[in-house]
Amino acid sequence: MDTMHNIREELRQPALDLRELIPDVLKGHAELSAAAMREGELTRATKELLAIVIAVTRECDGCIVAHTRGAAQQGVSRQQLAEALGVAIAMNGGPGTVWGPRALRAFDEALAERAQKA
Repeated sequence: MDTMHNIREELRQPALDLRELIPDVLKGHAELSAAAMREGELTRATKELLAIVIAVTRECDGCIVAHTRGAAQQGVSRQQLAEALGVAIAMNGGPGTVWGPRALRAFDEALAERAQKA
């Protein structure tokens, strides 16, 4: 869990500092995110997979950590994640082969963290 934990810790204080400076912006983002991730015709698990593929495409470690945790919480399997990462690789080429494995590692860490809490 070191990688996922380190990224969360690295971003925690700067995120809190930024939230103090622009609370309305970050509140708006949180509301938009919650609305987008709400269960609908697409399940929350599917939406988390979409978010991971976008996070890989955008090369966003913080997003990868957040959405692999969300995917684990939604019961996404390792195989489902791998297939979604295959789409990211197909759409991104070489960078997908770097960031996809990072997402898989973060997902494995999220699963291990959930197993420890259970």
